[in-house]
Formats: sequence, structure tokens, C-alpha cells
Amino acid sequence: MKEHYAEIIKAVGEDINRPGLVDTPERAAKAMQFLTRGYQQTVDEVVNGALFPSDSSEMIIVKDIELYSMCEHHMLPFIGKAHVAYIPTGKVLGLSKIARIVDMFARRLQIQEQLTVQVAESVQQITDAAGVGVIIEAKHMCMMMRGVEKQNSVMKTSSMLGSFRDNPATRTEFLSLIR
Repeated sequence: MKEHYAEIIKAVGEDINRPGLVDTPERAAKAMQFLTRGYQQTVDEVVNGALFPSDSSEMIIVKDIELYSMCEHHMLPFIGKAHVAYIPTGKVLGLSKIARIVDMFARRLQIQEQLTVQVAESVQQITDAAGVGVIIEAKHMCMMMRGVEKQNSVMKTSSMLGSFRDNPATRTEFLSLIR
């Protein structure tokens, strides 16, 4: 990867031997590996058995989970937050694991629409919840730094499964609690 970054730097017209750029290919390669570390993880590794018996059948919400991802179309960042809710049916997921699931999928080349679905489907699969709701809102550098250059646009996506899709009252409760 380091060699490829060196070629990219040369291709934009820079001198790879300039003092400020000498170590840039290696730093850029390490940064890209960090930003895409989600490829080295699986849901099972992230959850690590943190599923616990519970009599709770009320909505559980983790909101404002910060996320950083990279648009698969331009390889530019999108930055935002996720709100994840589920209604347990006998077991609950360790609190930090929800944020870790978001991070695992976000740290891949991604589109926000798919990220939202991946998080929802994973939480559903792991918990066997009666329903799962995920909303992600993010600002995309591919819209802010290039193209239409719109600085204040925010993309919002949602994935509603089970009772969040089938029951308007459940969906409304979720939406009102994340406001």
C-alpha cells in the first residue's frame, strides 16, 4: 500500500522526496489500514459472548453513537452518529457491543444506506429481538469537499425491522426518544 500511495503523490505532481512528504506514503498506508480495520473483524469477535439473559421486553436505545466511515465511491470520509434500538426477547446485548458493531461496519469502504442495514440486521440476528430500529445521520465529505460542495447537508437513513416496521407506535416511540 505504501508504494501505491507514493505513486499517487507523484501522480498529483508532488515531489515524493520533499521533506514533508518523505514519510507520507507509510503514514497514509497505516491510516488507511486503521480506517478500514472493520475488514479484520467479525460480528462474533466483536460481541465476544456478551449476550445476557433478561426479562426486559421494553425498548433499549443507544443513541448518538459517533461513527467515522469512508465512502466507497470516492474514498472520502463520512462522519455522523447512529441511533440503535431493539426490543429484547429474553436476552440483551452488552451496551458497548452495539457501538462496536456500528464501528466494525463503519470501518469498511461503505455507503451509508448499506451501513444502516448491516447494523440493524446484525443486532436482529444476535439478539433475536422483537424488532430493531437503526437511524444514521452523517455528513459526507464527497458532497462537502467536491462535487456540489454543500457544507450543511446531512444524510439520514433508517432500517426498521420487526415491530419497528410493523407497529407504528413502536416506530414513533423510537423516533421521539432520539430527538
